Amino acid sequence: MIEINLLPGAGKKPRGRSTGFDFAGVFRGLGSQIRDPWLLGAIASVIVATGAVLAMYFYQHRAELALDDRLQKAEQDSIRYVAVIREKRKAEARRDSVIRQVDLIKAIDSKRFIWPHLMDEVSRALPPYTWLTSVSQTNVTAASVANAADAAGKKKAPSDSIEPPKVNFRVVGNTVDIQALTRFMKLLEASPFIENVQLVKSSMILVDGKEVTEFQLDAQYQVPDPSAIRSVPVSLSVR
Repeated sequence: MIEINLLPGAGKKPRGRSTGFDFAGVFRGLGSQIRDPWLLGAIASVIVATGAVLAMYFYQHRAELALDDRLQKAEQDSIRYVAVIREKRKAEARRDSVIRQVDLIKAIDSKRFIWPHLMDEVSRALPPYTWLTSVSQTNVTAASVANAADAAGKKKAPSDSIEPPKVNFRVVGNTVDIQALTRFMKLLEASPFIENVQLVKSSMILVDGKEVTEFQLDAQYQVPDPSAIRSVPVSLSVR
């Protein structure tokens, strides 16, 4: 029996279409061809080095971004704190000026009540039959007082550290009783405002035809203990 194919090509099997490039086959082919271990090691080293370089690049890039952020924040803080620092310096300058003025005032005020206390203590210690002819300061002049006050005002120290300067004074008087002179010196030395009482000289003189002892005492003002100072209110009557 004879069969005739009236459809040409109908009996041929269709060829399958290529799905793509066979990478696996290529690598298998390369693997079969490369058998040198040194070449394999070099290729592995290149791959590892490339990975390390990429990792370091990304790490450095990330670190650079972080440093840029910190730098921007630091610049912003610097700009913001410039005004604060400027105001702080102005405040410190004003504070130093006020401290100098207060020190100057306290240096002047600390000497204001020295002589009232001295005169009061000398008057209280004066015994009977004894009178004074002069009480004078011997170590500080008006110019030196002004210079000391100015130096105290310029001194950069706490305002409570200002102390009145030492004041030396001389008492000249007469007495008809030498024992009264000794008692006068003891009472002056016992005063909380007076120290270093010394007899400079004494001599006999004639006063109204009578012999009296003229004496000269040198002493020094001392800062009293706060407990020795008593403050009382001052009241004035208004008429």
